[in-house]
Formats: sequence, structure tokens, C-alpha cells
Amino acid sequence: MARITGLKPGRSRSKRVSISLDGRPALSIEAEVYARQMPRVGQELSQDQIEALKWQDERQRCYNAASRYLAYRPRSASELRQRLLKRGFGTETIGAVVAELAEKGLVDDTAFARFWKENRDTFSPRSRWLVSAELRQKGVAAAVIEQVTGQADDSQSAYRAAQKKAGRLPLGDYHVFRRRLGDFLKRRGYGYGVVQETVARLWRELGGTEEQLP
Repeated sequence: MARITGLKPGRSRSKRVSISLDGRPALSIEAEVYARQMPRVGQELSQDQIEALKWQDERQRCYNAASRYLAYRPRSASELRQRLLKRGFGTETIGAVVAELAEKGLVDDTAFARFWKENRDTFSPRSRWLVSAELRQKGVAAAVIEQVTGQADDSQSAYRAAQKKAGRLPLGDYHVFRRRLGDFLKRRGYGYGVVQETVARLWRELGGTEEQLP
């Protein structure tokens, strides 16, 4: 057994509490763990209790790191796991934290996939194929991807994607217009038929002559 001989809060910006055992600094724990366990000076701790405090501290640090990462934008469960692995947390700790966040609805691959697709549709439209590929790279399951992207209309999203770009292109030569706008749409993942349809539609809408169309 070891006796707690000192408890020292971290500096103002730190949220950790240092614990001295038998007169020597021994470990530090997150403030949340301290608040739950309330160790006190004079209390005796077994080795199992010390190890339990260390485990709770690692889990709390992992949870805090995950929460900060999720604060920027939603993440897939796979993204979150990879991030926490890079931060040096163990797989058992990560599994427990991701499961807890999932129970709270803070990690949800279906909600993440919808967010990703809607964000793309709003700010940077691209093909169903390319959005699906991006979601696969982020570890989202194929069934979830199909559920979220299955009703996507490439013709409409290609049109939205190309409108601003087309408005900046000269209308003197349809072949130049088609090449530059077509290359732009191909980079967004659209297939040949959708590209040709969209280019011709915008050419007409912007006042290009019918005679130059193929």
C-alpha cells in the first residue's frame, strides 16, 4: 500500500492534479478524474487502485483529445481512431472512448456521411462516384455510403459545379469552352455523358451560338 502525502493542482492553464505517494511525486491525473474519485491526503492506495487511476486518466485524456478533434467538424469513427492512434493512445482505450462517443451520438458514420455529402453539394459539388470514394477513404462502410449517396443526381450537381466556372470562360470558341469546362468537370469525377450534356447546356444558356455545337 502507498499513502497519499500530497495533492497539487497544476498551473492555471493545466487541468491536471499531481499526486505524491509516500513523500514522492508519483503520478498526475486529469481534473475530471480527480473530481470523480476525490483522492485525499492520508488515503492509502493499493497497486490495483493506482493502476485504475492511471487507466482512468488515460481514458479521460483520450476522451478530451477526441472531443477537441470533433469540435472542428464531424468525423468518421475510422478518422477518429487514426487520429487517436497518432496521439499515442492504446487501442483498448481508443475503443472504449469511441464506443462512449457513439453512444452519446457524437460519432455516427451515417450522420458524418450526410454531412460530407451536403457540404460537398453546397460548397464544391462533385460526382456521386467521387464523393463515395472520399467516404471510403475515411473508413465509412459501403452500405452507409450507398444509403447516403444512392439518390444523388450527377446531372444537377455537375450543372451547379460548372456554373461559376463557365461564367468566367470566353464564348468565342466552343471547342476551347468545352475543353476547359470539360476538364474542370472531369476533375470533379463526372462521366463523359454528364460532362458533354452540362457543357452544351451552359454554352446555350450563356449565349453561345448553336452553330458551333457538335
